[in-house]
Amino acid sequence: MHEVGMMQNILDAAVKRAKDEGAQHIRLVQMRVGEASDVMPDSLEVAFDVAKKGTIAEDAKLQLENVPVVCYCSNCSIEFHPTSKLNECPECHQAYCEVRQGNEFELAFLEVS
Repeated sequence: MHEVGMMQNILDAAVKRAKDEGAQHIRLVQMRVGEASDVMPDSLEVAFDVAKKGTIAEDAKLQLENVPVVCYCSNCSIEFHPTSKLNECPECHQAYCEVRQGNEFELAFLEVS
């Protein structure tokens, strides 16, 4: 479960940022997680519960924002939501179009006190 290591890194950064701002508690951690990021939301929540123990985020809630995949076809100059892992354009059927959104795995927001 690589989510534990990933979440530990995110939480370490969140705790550092919160402490740098003078906060004593983290109440909410909001993350943006792309559909193509290969991160399992359920595993991420379990990893968060493990990683927050003994930190200023111990009582924090995790909120995940799902980011859908959006691709761009340079032949047709259109953005689209792919229907397969080939990211095939629905107009010209070019495969492996550019992924413009959906790979995110990032800390978006902290609520602190």
